Parts: sequence; C-alpha cells; structure tokens
Amino acid sequence: MIPAERRHFIASNLAGRGVISIAELTDLLGVSHMTIRRDIQQLERDGQVMSVTGGVQLPERISVEPSHVVKARLQHGQKAAIGKAAAELVPEGAVIYLDAGTTTLEIARRLPDRSDITVVTNDFVVAAFLAQNSACRLYHSGGEVERENQSCVGESAAQSIRRFNFDVAFLSTSSWGMRGVSTPAENKVPVKQAIVKCAVKPVLVTDSSKYGKVGTFNAVPLEALGAIVTDDGLAPSVRDALTGMGIAVHIAG
Repeated sequence: MIPAERRHFIASNLAGRGVISIAELTDLLGVSHMTIRRDIQQLERDGQVMSVTGGVQLPERISVEPSHVVKARLQHGQKAAIGKAAAELVPEGAVIYLDAGTTTLEIARRLPDRSDITVVTNDFVVAAFLAQNSACRLYHSGGEVERENQSCVGESAAQSIRRFNFDVAFLSTSSWGMRGVSTPAENKVPVKQAIVKCAVKPVLVTDSSKYGKVGTFNAVPLEALGAIVTDDGLAPSVRDALTGMGIAVHIAG
C-alpha cells in the first residue's frame, strides 16, 4: 500500500471512530510504528488529524469561543504556570504585546514590578489589572468592543497595533494545530496577524487542551511563531515536530 492509500485508510477509519491507536494501525496496515508516525505527521500538517499520546484522533471543531467568565474557570493551574514561564521571557526594557485572554492575564499578574517595560494590549481586563497594579507604560489598542471576551477586535484594533514594534508578543488562542492558529471569529484574524507581523519574537501561550481544536478561520501559520509556552499535556510527538520546525517549546511547571 502506497503512502497516499495508507493516509486515506487512517483518515477513513478515524471518520467512523474518532480515535485510534498507533499499535492498532500498525497491525491493520502491516507497517512499522515509524511509518505510521510519518503518515500521521503528514495528515497532521494537512489539518486532518491530531496526535495524542499513543495514537491519533480527529480535530475538534469549535464554532464559538467561550466567554471570558467561562475561560477564567478552565485549566487555571496550567494557565498560571504558563503565565509565570512566559513572563520570564520578557527582556529588560522590552515593548511587549499581551493578546486578549485569561492566559495572558496570568502573564500580566507576573509583571507588576516591571517598570522598565511597555505593554500594549487589546484586553480590558489585562489593561485594568496593569493600570491598577503596575508601573509599566501601558497602551490599549481600542477598536470594536467584544463584550463576551472583554476585548477589542477588528481592523481598527489591528491598525492601532501596527503602530508598534514589539520585542515579544504573546499570542493567545482557543484552537491550534500543525496548520497553525485558528479562530471561529473572523474579526480576530486581522488582530492576530498584526500582532505577529509587528513582533521580533511572537510567542503562542496556550494550555495543551487547545491543541487539535480548529476554528473556521486560519489566523497565523505555525512557521510565523518563534516559541510556544504550554504545559506537559502536549504529546511528545507534537513537541518534536514543533522543535523540528525551529519553534522553541517551553513546558511550564
């Protein structure tokens, strides 16, 4: 069986089952673990599957992002650890961007003593925290207000962001995979793209539960990222693939 046939077989089986182990695929196809892993890596790059420990499964499509209130209750321990690890990546005197999200809020919580930095954000909660608790120079992007996530989105926010040159930009997401960062909200795409374009080092900060989820709109390809800060729930095969792409992977905690 040629590679294209094997990959079609894997995708077809997943369509009926949702998840399948590598061991079972090697038995069904009569090939080595390494061959199956190469097939999975290609399918993952194509956005058709996602790696999990010991196997592979279909991506989970999301049609709407949870509100800020809901997200604040999810994976709090992982987000706190990621925030701490990400804050350690901020160099002295840096201009940084904090994207909207509860993970970037955890970064902000580690910055009150950093009077040497300038922070730009589109998140009202992040801006309010830093305005009340820090000595940094602070800017808010403005733009169309998205009440559910307490942030600004759209082209007007993106235009404001493009005025800056960021040393480090911390990008958040509700969904990502080997094809890149995606979103179910079209008005977030220009903001994400502006963030990455204006940063010397774009850094994705995300807990591992977001991996393998896919939104309607592609926002940022993985190749545009300099680093990812996540938790130890990310499959080793995914870590290896990211490292092979030249993306630094920081495991928090």
